[in-house]
Amino acid sequence: MKLPDQIRNRFEQDGDFFIEGHILAGRPVRIMGFKSLVDLPKTWANLQSRVREAVPDIASDTDSSPTSALTVLNKLGRKISEPDEARLLAVLTAGDLIICYEDPETYLDVVPIPITLTRSIEQPLNENVLQGSASAFNDDLATNIGLLKRELNTASLRTQVYLAGNNSPRKLALLYLEGQVEPALLQEVSERLEAKKSWDLYNLQRLCKALGFQPWKAVPKLYTTELPMEAAHALRQGRVVLFLDRFPFAMILPALIGDMFMMENDRNYPILFMHLIRGLRIAGILINLIMPGLYVALVSVNPEVLRIELALTIAESRSGVPYPAFIETLLLLIVLELIIVASVRLPKSVGPTLTVVGGIILGQAVVEAKLVSSLLIIILAATSIANSAVVGFQNSLPIRLFKYLTLVLASLYGVLGVMSGLVIICAYLASVTTYGIPYLHFIKPKDDSNG
Repeated sequence: MKLPDQIRNRFEQDGDFFIEGHILAGRPVRIMGFKSLVDLPKTWANLQSRVREAVPDIASDTDSSPTSALTVLNKLGRKISEPDEARLLAVLTAGDLIICYEDPETYLDVVPIPITLTRSIEQPLNENVLQGSASAFNDDLATNIGLLKRELNTASLRTQVYLAGNNSPRKLALLYLEGQVEPALLQEVSERLEAKKSWDLYNLQRLCKALGFQPWKAVPKLYTTELPMEAAHALRQGRVVLFLDRFPFAMILPALIGDMFMMENDRNYPILFMHLIRGLRIAGILINLIMPGLYVALVSVNPEVLRIELALTIAESRSGVPYPAFIETLLLLIVLELIIVASVRLPKSVGPTLTVVGGIILGQAVVEAKLVSSLLIIILAATSIANSAVVGFQNSLPIRLFKYLTLVLASLYGVLGVMSGLVIICAYLASVTTYGIPYLHFIKPKDDSNG
């Protein structure tokens, strides 16, 4: 059985597959592909137009020789060498069109006019920009690379494209600035991607595993961004950028501590305000880590640290609360985490309503029911606001996790436990490295003069 017949039998029950016989360049051919990926009328009209341009009147000349017709057809696409069923299936699932020429048996991989399956360039959904370009990456790999090239506009930008996966092939692009990137970093990333080209990369966990990252690290090794200006800034710093097809963001390697509180968009403000904004973000990180644990430490372990007036005020706010400070803080933190997770997953029309119900009505109800103190509501509200000051949603996740460490240590050792928690967190961050680059490393572009 010939290959086209094998492919037709394989997709016999697939209504999206087509295989049709036509006359092209005066010779009978069969074309096959998927209707959802190929705009067949426009593609066929384009092929006929290219044939007429190559050899006038050949489209209507049925007596033309097979050799001349094959020469024309070879100009329409790339000849598939050593064709087999697996090779043809890979071409079809990639969205290309296959032209089958029977005498002699030849298979051409033709890039068709595709059906538009991607959204246009829009504003970022998860990262707000006040002063700067509002264009965001989308689901198409070529569009994302083009946006980044328009942002950098330099001949030093280099792109390496990989086709990863055997069962579900997906394109992966590695971009770097020649002369800026660390050679050891580029070599390490390239070697790992080459070694794992057979892996199906359908999510970030698979990609991180292919890159050799340990799965149980609390700190992300990849920094994701929707903004081309942030990806361009990372390239100027000597880092590399990865794009995975159908993922609307760039992945920056390696992730560093500065990604939590520094954005390239900050440089569009006067330098004084830039440093003030970054200082507020650092303060937000510290508030998120310290405040819940400090409340528990001062209320249940070290109340003697407080002035007598403040101690009496706290005691009055906690009168009638049946739980220890640690339990009430932990329960309310879990409720706040549930509100955050629910607001992310719910539709936009319902999310704000849930936030209002959970943040205001529920908070007031638990205070009136004497289940938690009113001071704790204020502290945890400030903690939630401070958590949102961190740059990037993925960077806020480890901060949300680390605050439970300081909370537990504070309930055991008081203020000393809070300080011990901060020391442990700093020691852990200092131990994290990505391909030999410490997480606490600060990279400054060579042409930067003001931090």
